Amino acid sequence: MKTLHLTISKVDGPVFEGEVLSVTVPGTEGEMTLLPEHSALVSLLKKGNIVVRPMEGDEKGFAVEHGTVEVSGNQATILI
Repeated sequence: MKTLHLTISKVDGPVFEGEVLSVTVPGTEGEMTLLPEHSALVSLLKKGNIVVRPMEGDEKGFAVEHGTVEVSGNQATILI
């Protein structure tokens, strides 16, 4: 099963890092679900929830006020 490497960080340190099946983010133009091998993109995030579906374990949620997401080379980086 294909996965996407996800890193979620704040200024003061990492929040989440690992392989995920998908991650849903609140983009400024609407909610986006990022899957393995997603096309490259950069987007601002608005207030909402990030929903992470890890390879193993339960779904995780993170509330955000704003941030950015970058996807490149089967890796997603979210700065909140």
